[in-house]
Amino acid sequence: MLNINLINNREFILSFAGKTIFQHSDTSPLCYIGIGQETIDMYRGNFKINDYLEEKIALRDFKLKQLDDTYIISFYLLEQLFLELTVACIESKLIINFEAKNKSLNRFWLRVCADEDEKIYGCGEQLSYFNLRGRNFPLWSSEPGVGRDKSTYVTWQADVKDKAGGDYYTTNYPQSTFVSSQKYYLHMDSTAYMNFDFTHNNFHELHCWEIPHQIIIETADNYLSLISKLTKFFGRVQELPEWVYNGIILGIQDGPQIIEQKLSKVRQFNVKIAGVWAQDWQGERRTSFGKRLNWNWQWDKNLYPDLDKKIIEWKQQGIRFLGYINPYLIKGYPLYAEAQSLGYFATSLDGSEYLVDFGEFYCGVVDLTNPDAFKWYKQRVIGKELIEFGLDGWMADFGEYLPIDCKLYNGVSAKIMHNDWPRLWAKANFEAVQEYNKLGEILFFMRAGFNGCQPYNLLLWAGDQCVDFSLHDGLASVIPAALSSGMSGSGIHHSDIGGYTTLHGLKRTKQLFMRWVEMAAFTPVMRTHEGNRPKDNFQFDQDDEALQHLAKFVSIYVGLKSYIQDVVNQCANLGFPCQRPLFMHYEDDPQCYDLQYQYLFGEDILVAPVHQENMEEWLVYLPNDEWVHLFTKEQFIGGWHTISAPIGKPAVFYRKKSSFSQLFNNLI
Repeated sequence: MLNINLINNREFILSFAGKTIFQHSDTSPLCYIGIGQETIDMYRGNFKINDYLEEKIALRDFKLKQLDDTYIISFYLLEQLFLELTVACIESKLIINFEAKNKSLNRFWLRVCADEDEKIYGCGEQLSYFNLRGRNFPLWSSEPGVGRDKSTYVTWQADVKDKAGGDYYTTNYPQSTFVSSQKYYLHMDSTAYMNFDFTHNNFHELHCWEIPHQIIIETADNYLSLISKLTKFFGRVQELPEWVYNGIILGIQDGPQIIEQKLSKVRQFNVKIAGVWAQDWQGERRTSFGKRLNWNWQWDKNLYPDLDKKIIEWKQQGIRFLGYINPYLIKGYPLYAEAQSLGYFATSLDGSEYLVDFGEFYCGVVDLTNPDAFKWYKQRVIGKELIEFGLDGWMADFGEYLPIDCKLYNGVSAKIMHNDWPRLWAKANFEAVQEYNKLGEILFFMRAGFNGCQPYNLLLWAGDQCVDFSLHDGLASVIPAALSSGMSGSGIHHSDIGGYTTLHGLKRTKQLFMRWVEMAAFTPVMRTHEGNRPKDNFQFDQDDEALQHLAKFVSIYVGLKSYIQDVVNQCANLGFPCQRPLFMHYEDDPQCYDLQYQYLFGEDILVAPVHQENMEEWLVYLPNDEWVHLFTKEQFIGGWHTISAPIGKPAVFYRKKSSFSQLFNNLI
């Protein structure tokens, strides 16, 4: 499978599984090395990153040596050995190990052969673009930003007022892995800042702020097999608890009395309820941003009197109770004092107390590199305060905020640990649930991610979308987010129904809420959120028509239970994402490769969400197959079709030849 063709002592071509991966010559070197000095400023999870590049040097001179099935490529500069690559094929993977011989090097570039017509997917959860070709993607876990489109008023206001506008590449969950339409994946193993540049016709340039540890490449004959290999490499997700499919998880706040009032109202409309998610179970804070939470992860008995009894009562009614947690602790409260006394926080570089401004309140960073602190957080905090208290799930928020100027227990620079923080945070939650033997019962969901988070995050959530129809940060952005994360090995995805971010004049409308409900019914999990300014947003219980609409689509979701369970089972056992790009099953259809606002839910349901305002018709592409409109029963064949899509009848189709066709036909 591996072949290195030495053309002369100045040029070689490395092929793997019949694909040309790397090509080196004097005019087109494979590797560049350099030295740079970066400045990284964080403001509430938003990062301003600049690099002063002192040197970028092409490594042209090399020596090639073969030892059995392993190749060693040594790169020289002025006859001095600078970089050594060990190349081997191990268990169907091409693995390249890197060793820098000059330890002052902190910049690295690698060029991967490319084709002009090639498509590129993955790099974690990308919310603006699914096909990444033609753009570069900095890989640094952060707040995605508000609006994420520099041409819009909302993003401009967010930048001016909060340094928080974001851009097309900003994401909670980046990943240094991409999937090529040439049917291979490539993973660069590093946690440093990286930038993957897909703008060149004949090569992709992968830039890293350290010499990476490894490059791993695998190929396959088809995309399902390729994603199966990728997920086996990273580790696969778990199946969701069975109770999740019994209805919607309603985001409700402000105490048991309000929860009971809202439950009573939705029951009048026969809305099926799987759970209540009360993010303020541990108390609330009011800031200029809106309603925030009190980051001391203990039951607030004043806001939630008798919650310990209500959790049992609701569970007897088939309603699970979910809360909220993140990896930071607010100063001035019991858990902070306990962690401080034990020495479990990251410190300033001089060893003094280190606090992070989270927006008008200050928190300590629990040092997850300290084994004792890690154990304390998962057992003392997650275990005792959440699991033993009776929560059946929670939002495991944040993970992107590790500052780069703090000192960590393991001695590794926070600049290198920053991207790995989401994995450690996911691992703490997962192990807490696992050690209580609650896998398959408890559901937690996260927005942050990076390399290796896949087997620890039970459910990915798309983050804090704006409460609007914008392409880069509204309803539409959730679709490429699900597709790209699925191509990165995180195949169970959902979003806040109605969005979250309510700033700079944005207010959720009834229409937006209803359209988001329509899409969410064809995802693995349905969950609402009131948003950061609930009183400015349309809420599910404000209008009878909206409640009827909600009841209808939750019933469809519940009616699909056996199908969704089958889809999630495929994800957990084979690695196939729940929401799939059309080319995953129709790879010979060139139209399918640039569709980023449609998806297959499993193999048999095609969803084309209406993601723009005031639309009654919707243009849909159907691949070559026999399709049945779920709501009208009209039959279609492949091609572009303009579909009537009023609210309540979105453009959703099922494969006529599906083994679930009778189930689909009886849903409506």
